[in-house]
Amino acid sequence: MAWPSVERPAFIPESDYNELLANGHRTAGGDQFDPQPVVKLFTPDAQATWLLSEIDPDDEDRAFGLCDLGLGMPEIGWVSLSELATLRGPMGLPIERDEWFVADAELSVYAASARLDGRIVA
Repeated sequence: MAWPSVERPAFIPESDYNELLANGHRTAGGDQFDPQPVVKLFTPDAQATWLLSEIDPDDEDRAFGLCDLGLGMPEIGWVSLSELATLRGPMGLPIERDEWFVADAELSVYAASARLDGRIVA
């Protein structure tokens, strides 16, 4: 059973959202691939960062990527876009998209580096 579509979060532009969804369809179709992150999200008043590479086509609220809550333990996994949309840092600032971010490696490369550094460096 497919989940109903959710509204695209304002912090992800439509073109990036469509690319994330296309990557999700490719994975759901059985392709084994290691995409580059499509978007970098961050909290401007905290240390949290997300590099997202795909959206689950069966539940468009679920995005996959490298997640770092600023605790020194970045990990690859799923995150709820609706939860990210409500998240606020200590000064009450919402999540932002790094408009200047351009991926230069696959997600697995960023993850390996983050595990060594204890944080996402992108």
